Amino acid sequence: MLLGARLRRLRQAAGVTRDRAGNAIRSSGSKISRLELGRTGFKQRDVSDLLTLYGVGDDAERDVLLGLAQQANLTGWWHAYADVLPAWFEPYLGLEQAASVIRGYEVGFVPGLLQTADYARAVARLADGVPEAQVEQRVTLRIHRQQVLHRPNPVHLWVVIDETALRRPLGGRTVMLEQVDHLIQMSRMGNVTVQVMPFSAGGHAAAGGQVTMLRFAEELLPDVVYSEQLRSAIYLNKPADTDHYWNVLNRVATDALPPDASVQKLRRLADLI
Repeated sequence: MLLGARLRRLRQAAGVTRDRAGNAIRSSGSKISRLELGRTGFKQRDVSDLLTLYGVGDDAERDVLLGLAQQANLTGWWHAYADVLPAWFEPYLGLEQAASVIRGYEVGFVPGLLQTADYARAVARLADGVPEAQVEQRVTLRIHRQQVLHRPNPVHLWVVIDETALRRPLGGRTVMLEQVDHLIQMSRMGNVTVQVMPFSAGGHAAAGGQVTMLRFAEELLPDVVYSEQLRSAIYLNKPADTDHYWNVLNRVATDALPPDASVQKLRRLADLI
């Protein structure tokens, strides 16, 4: 998806049609469309030929994009969980692994990267008719994802959690107490920022629902906005969209309690559970 979005921008900047680009890689305009949407694999030769057609001569830029093409064809560790992994969610896992910054606002649940195993188990059991074995697979997948916070070059996670999610007693009192304590502990990490959006804040810029935004270390790659539905998800990477959501998240962070006050709020909420 990232590589496709970058190739689309380069093609448009060069004034090249999809059909002409397709001819350059011995294919068609429809193939270019699929490549730009991230719906098919990339051949190194095709990417190299397209970069030449688009006038990309800078070696550093070519190396980044050719390296991304190579990575895009690798099988991610999450493929082992294919039985419980919706097709629309799989691209997100690759983006999450590659991100340097993840920002988000959550209304209904604690963010997946900050969930305890028991809380994640309670969330997984909300789905109708899910066998217990699949519940455990989903929990293991979620815990595995959290390694991005603990790797040598960890992602920076900055989340605002609505008070609604913290007052919903998923899994019972013991599970919620453990979850709230875990949020407090995680907020002490240098690469994790947790803020609480209290009821007292009233309406705010992201009142419409959950949103996640991913930013990447390579400046050549576009930001991605991810918004999850019940049985699907939306991915946005056009600057007009991502700039808007970045500003929304900035406003939400301003309206929410600051990090230190959020920890105090979490402690008070624990007393009410």
